[in-house]
Amino acid sequence: MFQPVSVYIGLRYSRSSHGKGFVSFITFFSIIGIVLGVASLITVVSVMDGLEQEQKRRVLGLVPHVLMSHQKAHISNWQTLQQDILSLPKVNKVTPFQESEALIQSKKSLQGVLVHGIMPEFEQHNIINSSMVAGQLERLESVPFSIVLGQALARNLKVKLGDEVRLTLPNKTLFTPMGRVPVHRTFTIVGVFNVGSQVDEAMVYINIKDGAKLHRKKGDGVNQLRLYLDDAFHAQDVISQLSVKYPKYQFVSWQESQGALFAAVSMEKNMMWLMLSLIIAVAAFNIVSALVMVVIDKQGEISILQTLGLDRSGVVKIFITQGLTNGIWGVALGVILGMLLTLNLNNIFSLLGVTLLGAGQQLPIAIDALNIVIIIVSALAMSFIATLYPAYRAAQTQPAEVLRNE
Repeated sequence: MFQPVSVYIGLRYSRSSHGKGFVSFITFFSIIGIVLGVASLITVVSVMDGLEQEQKRRVLGLVPHVLMSHQKAHISNWQTLQQDILSLPKVNKVTPFQESEALIQSKKSLQGVLVHGIMPEFEQHNIINSSMVAGQLERLESVPFSIVLGQALARNLKVKLGDEVRLTLPNKTLFTPMGRVPVHRTFTIVGVFNVGSQVDEAMVYINIKDGAKLHRKKGDGVNQLRLYLDDAFHAQDVISQLSVKYPKYQFVSWQESQGALFAAVSMEKNMMWLMLSLIIAVAAFNIVSALVMVVIDKQGEISILQTLGLDRSGVVKIFITQGLTNGIWGVALGVILGMLLTLNLNNIFSLLGVTLLGAGQQLPIAIDALNIVIIIVSALAMSFIATLYPAYRAAQTQPAEVLRNE
């Protein structure tokens, strides 16, 4: 197959350098460095993407994408609003909601929680319903003053299914013959869920009608509507439409309530990108050392090629070809190793007996083709940049001066 002279010589230099002692040693470790850097970056980024997606699934499965409330607190016409909002193209689900802060107390412990009042018939596809480990969410409808809580919270309170706990509203009091006392009520545990996040120990669910009675309110006690969208990142667009249509209502998006959390995760992922990219950069610039030594070693041959008519650009192409060949080998082997590690990471941890997320839980992994392409292109670009200085040095060789000293 026809090859340009510069490319042919560059490939020959690349193949023949394996027997040249220290130069071969530096070249070998520059390739190994690129392999390890690319493999590490693919593995870590895939795990970080998986964790981010899992966190979004869990948190955004619980946190409403848009929360709608009224200045007067109680929303009496929520059924009409629900149907109107569901007609919007980006809205998938609208559920009535009630939220308050409370203290939950068992015989052995006391803890602060967020109390979510819900209508079980609207929560069939809720992540809580699909994460039940004991009991059923639907029992909130049939059992008066019942409660569903997280497995971590149940463990902290040392309670189980069928036990009773007391909810106390510290900000709401009643006058009694003994003076002012906080509003409280005993609830029966009818369900325990395990989402696998901090929600498990900070949130409890009750029937919204029981919540209204607990707060001494008439009716169903609906004071908010939760909106779930086809894409959580459309929240601001939906809020813009609803603000015009319902000017007396307030709207809060998930970015306002949970934005700091996702910003922290994104920054952490970016820092991992930077740290591992520096590993590839260091390995790529080891190519500089190897090529500079090759240039010194091959000065006589370079001079002969120049006297035979090879111009400076041809000399530059020779060493760019040699350096890029090493970079391509490193990137190709790194991608293969990275993909094998990523796809078998959970199996490797199982064999080693390592559990990072607790017993029975595997690391979530998401392989993004775009990220792989970015890693490949970036590593090759760094390898190319690393060849420029040695190639320039080689092009500056003076044939007459070198051959006079031969």
